[in-house]
Amino acid sequence: MKAIIAEKPSVAREIAQLLNIKEQKNGYLTGNGYCITWALGHLVSLAMPEDYSIPSFHRESLPIIPHPFQLTRKKIKKGKSYPPDPMAAKQLKIIKEVFDQCSSIIVATDAGREGELIFRYIYEYLKCKKPFERLWISSLTEKAIAAGFRKLKPGKDFDGLYSAGKIRNEADWLVGINASQALTISAGNGLYSLGRVQTPTLALICKRFREHQNFNAKRYWQIQLKHRKSFIDFKSDSSDHWEDKKSAEQIFKSIEREGKAEVVDVHKKTISESAPLLFDLTALQKEANRKFSFSADETLQIAQSLYEKKFITYPRTGSRYIPEDVWSEIPELVRCLRNHEKFKKASSMLHFGSFNKKIVNDAKVTDHHGLLITGKIPSSLSAQENSVYDLIAFNLLETLSDDCIKEQHCIMLKVHHYKFHSKAIKMQQRGWRSVKGILSLEANDNTEEILFEFPDVKTGDDLKISHLEIQEKSTQPAKLYTEADVLSAMEHAGKHIDNEEQQKVIQNFGIGTPATRASIIETLLKRDYIQRQKKKIIPTQKGLHIYELVKDKKIANVEMTAEWEMALYEIERGQMDAEQFLNNIKEYTSQITAELLSLLIPKEEVPKLTCPKCRSHELIINDKVFKCPNEICSWIQFRQVCGIQLSVNDICLLIEKGRTALIKNMISKAGKTFEAFIVLESDVTTRFEFPKKKVLDKIP
Repeated sequence: MKAIIAEKPSVAREIAQLLNIKEQKNGYLTGNGYCITWALGHLVSLAMPEDYSIPSFHRESLPIIPHPFQLTRKKIKKGKSYPPDPMAAKQLKIIKEVFDQCSSIIVATDAGREGELIFRYIYEYLKCKKPFERLWISSLTEKAIAAGFRKLKPGKDFDGLYSAGKIRNEADWLVGINASQALTISAGNGLYSLGRVQTPTLALICKRFREHQNFNAKRYWQIQLKHRKSFIDFKSDSSDHWEDKKSAEQIFKSIEREGKAEVVDVHKKTISESAPLLFDLTALQKEANRKFSFSADETLQIAQSLYEKKFITYPRTGSRYIPEDVWSEIPELVRCLRNHEKFKKASSMLHFGSFNKKIVNDAKVTDHHGLLITGKIPSSLSAQENSVYDLIAFNLLETLSDDCIKEQHCIMLKVHHYKFHSKAIKMQQRGWRSVKGILSLEANDNTEEILFEFPDVKTGDDLKISHLEIQEKSTQPAKLYTEADVLSAMEHAGKHIDNEEQQKVIQNFGIGTPATRASIIETLLKRDYIQRQKKKIIPTQKGLHIYELVKDKKIANVEMTAEWEMALYEIERGQMDAEQFLNNIKEYTSQITAELLSLLIPKEEVPKLTCPKCRSHELIINDKVFKCPNEICSWIQFRQVCGIQLSVNDICLLIEKGRTALIKNMISKAGKTFEAFIVLESDVTTRFEFPKKKVLDKIP
């Protein structure tokens, strides 16, 4: 009898159906020489400090460095305690029963670092010694599962994968537990959380927010000319811009008197836009966020659902390529799309035998290949599932299409010694852009007009100026991050490193992995360090406070995190000693713990203020609200207003004077910054009052 352990009951049922395992037992299925059960995710995890009888949040206890680490059953939060999860205890007992009655084990947890860790922790916790093999598949179709069972791999082939997952988990525990407790002790007020991945991610978001907040816009002026040639109207913009309006006006008058512009240069060049690569998980998450405003976590859950329904391949992939042996399956996938009304037109543009083969690269395929659809035509999908499936299907058709080829024409004009430029684009081959019919082209900057017709002009021609105008413009701040931008910043963390040599070494290693980036963003949201404002991701006051405390520490440095990811990659491939890496982490843990414990953090002095509504109770003031403790009165005001945390001084002015000082850099629902006073009305509601006497709006 062989045991099979899957990650979820749904996957176990798919495998059971294929292997003709039909007899249902309590927590497993049996038959045809197999017993198949499931893990329900992480049933076993690293023990917490209290499991070692070490008191938490005690200065004398830090740093906490277990030797060796212990495993414990999954725990759940109940109030302020974490008792063992009874469901986990029950399932572990069932898994032990299955393992005990079988001679060997087939591991069918998700084929990745996390899936490997789930099984190995259970295996270690149960002190199991049975031999095991690995089912390694990229899709849950019957064909893929059957092929996987014909090519089961020895368990030892994945020792490197387990070692990388185990070391990463232990390193995250060491840094996260110790740094969080050290900062909380130093702050003396509230709970703070730091981590190897979450803290540099928070630092990226806060740094961008500060750059945006502190940006001082500078005005400048440009001159735009309008022309007509060969019945085609087009514009040209001055190559120079002027910071002094009077200078621009003088030049404007001089050009107006001249009334014509001389063509000094005409040239063209061919631009080839390569077809995109297949999605990996991060690329899919970014596209879904841009197109549908799905969060990274929502996209992951939707993709996981599509995978379990056998409509797409394994979603937690970090590769955008496929191996040579998968290429033979691609024509059949295109044929399937041709049978689907939605994709019929786009897929019919592809010619069998001449597909673009740029996505084939064995050397660039990691644990799993890029995201593909399967041969199963989707049915009964939710609107969100349809949206994500469509992205993946159209992406496949784009990758197989020809490059998009454009001809760019450039005109350089001169009036006196002032130069003007205009650009035009002619489409020669639509290629992959015809798949979804998106042919719009983005200008290189906001001063260039892109035309789809080009006037017939040559060097030496004089063009009449039919109209000209001075345009007032201003420099723009770095844009606030969207979730797609955060994912990109995490993915390309190496670009944020100043040292060019180090940047070259770790340019392919970002913060976290495709499988974990969504959970990092969700963690920061749950801990009230960041918040979503429409499509933007901005830090809360608490997040900014932590950033200011640790921004100069190594724990907030993307370089350290990227180096860790590189080291884990090498451990996985047996190129680095795991124990030496962990010893380095232990040394760093002691260092960062000492640094954080030595911080002198000024405590926020909370004044005694009387409730403005009932005028008989002292207000409670904390990080999130200031409110009356009396349930009958129940007056409350949130401290976070349009992305800005009201300071203690703001609260005092509002309660005692009925009006705050001018609050700057608040962000509206439309994502624009504004400034306003907050005023307390006679009915104890609050409203904005704008400096220029604009219409007053109630604060939501």
